[in-house]
Amino acid sequence: MKYFVLVLIAALGVAAVGYGGADDSPGLQGIGALLVLGALVSAVRTARR
Repeated sequence: MKYFVLVLIAALGVAAVGYGGADDSPGLQGIGALLVLGALVSAVRTARR
C-alpha cells in the first residue's frame, strides 16, 4: 500500500513539472521535482528496511 501512495505522489510530481513547463512556472516545476525526489527517497528507504 505504501508503494502505491509513493507512485501516486511521483505521478503528481511529474504532472506538476509538465504543467509548470507549459505555463513557464519555475515554482511549480520545483515543487514537482521535490515531490518526485521525495517519493524516490522514501521508496528506497522503505525497500532497504
